Parts: sequence; structure tokens; C-alpha cells
Amino acid sequence: MNTNNVPLSLGDVVALATSNPEVLRIRQRTRRRRILVRLCQLAIVVAFTGTWEFSVRAGWLDEFTYGRPYLVLLQLRDWINHGTEVGSLGQQVWVTMEEALIGFVIGVSLGVLCGVALGRIEFLANVFGPFIKMMNSIPRIVLGAIFVMWFGLGILSKITLVVVLVFFVVFFNAFQGTREVDRNLVANARVLGASPHQVTWQIVVPSAMTWIIASLHVAFGFAVIGAVVGEVLGAQHGLGVLITDSQNNFNADGIFAGMIIIGAIALVAEWLIGLLERRLLAWRPQMAAEASAV
Repeated sequence: MNTNNVPLSLGDVVALATSNPEVLRIRQRTRRRRILVRLCQLAIVVAFTGTWEFSVRAGWLDEFTYGRPYLVLLQLRDWINHGTEVGSLGQQVWVTMEEALIGFVIGVSLGVLCGVALGRIEFLANVFGPFIKMMNSIPRIVLGAIFVMWFGLGILSKITLVVVLVFFVVFFNAFQGTREVDRNLVANARVLGASPHQVTWQIVVPSAMTWIIASLHVAFGFAVIGAVVGEVLGAQHGLGVLITDSQNNFNADGIFAGMIIIGAIALVAEWLIGLLERRLLAWRPQMAAEASAV
């Protein structure tokens, strides 16, 4: 108890909150639940791979078509130790990640800017709305083929495809988040003399940040998909090339090995985006409760 009326620092407030018995019980309950979730996830992976391995060994599944988990691991080990036909495994992973990350950053930036602009300015939304909906309806595989024709087999065609995939995911969330901002809050800010620029960047964007951050979880998955699909359509390096070569050689284990690498990249990215979400949205009560429970 602060009996001297001395202002408490943020660290003191956090220390008092975390020393509360109820908070400690919540943290313990959260840890137990997290451990239970991880154990269940591990059990699912073990059950799936075990069933797969047993089904192939028992002859229920064709090994040539479905591969085997053990042979998939051997394929991964071979790629790590001896490289692939197009270079080291690290090089292939880096090429795909470079394409995905560059396109992700550009697509997110354009999606946020355009989404907030059209959400704030009704005239722009009316003018560009039909064109955006039309572009969004075009199959991405068609755009990927066109980009390969335009920009060749290099990195530019893959980045362009990633930008298109990421842009629409982020744009629609940013647009909707901008439209969902509390109108009374905006009106009060204007009454207090805030300029349109101040209203946009100090009220609208922070309020829409929940929508924008939520779109990043899906957007990065689309970024990796765009990079791999672009490589499958035509490339000299990358995980998509490994998968295509494995398909051409009827190597199911190589295809699954490439899929495992892509899945691992997606899980790491999801974890990093989750950290970013908790940092940027720490002001929300739900996020504050989750942070205190960690």
C-alpha cells in the first residue's frame, strides 16, 4: 500500500500486480494450459507420422506415391549434408525467404496506405473500388505466369506476385478497420482542433491497427505461397525449384521435405508476428492480461 502518496513507477505497478495471489494463480493456470496444448500438438504429430509410416510399411499406402516419414527425414539430411542439385539447401531457403520478405514488406506498406486512404476518403473508394475488386478476382496463378513473361525467371517476377497476394489481404483489413473507427472519437478530435492528418495518424491508424496486425498472420502465409508458386512457374533457385525437381523425378519424399521446410518457415514467422502483435497492441486489456500471464 502506497501510504505516502508518492507516485508509483510502472515497474512498481507491474510488481504489485504480479505479486497478487489471483494473478499468480492465473499465470500458473495459463502455463499449465500452454503445456497441455503443446503436448496435444506433439501427440497429433506423432500419431500422424506414425500412422503414415505404419500404413506404408503394411502396404496400405504405396511408398512410391505417398513416400515415408523416415525417407523424408533422410532426404532432408541429404540436402543439409550434401546440398541439392541446384545448390546448397541454405541458398534455396534464403532465395525463397528473400522473395517472400521483400514482397511482404512492399505489399503490407501499399496495403496499409491504400486501405487507410480509401477508408478515409469516400471519393477514392468510389472511384477505385470496382478496379480493386476486379483485380482481386483474377486467379493468382494467371498473374504469376504473366509476371514470369514480363520480368523473366529472376527474383523480380516472384516479388511482384508476392506483393499482389499480400496487398489485397492487408488492404481489405486496413480499409475495413478504418471504416470501423468510432465516429464520435473522430468528431471529438476535430472539435478539439485536430487536423485531418492528425486524425488519420493519431486516431484512425492506431484504432485500425488491430485489423492490420490480424491480416499479417494470413499475409505472410500468402507471401511464402507467392514466392514458391512463382518459383514453380519458372526459376533457377528456391524451394519451389526443389519441389518441382522432386515432382519431375517422381520423388514424393523430396516434395514432402520441401513442404516441411516451408511449414517450419511459416511457424517461425507466425511466432515473430505474434511477438510484434503483443508489442504493438499492448495497450489493449486482453493483450495486457496475456502479457502478465507470460
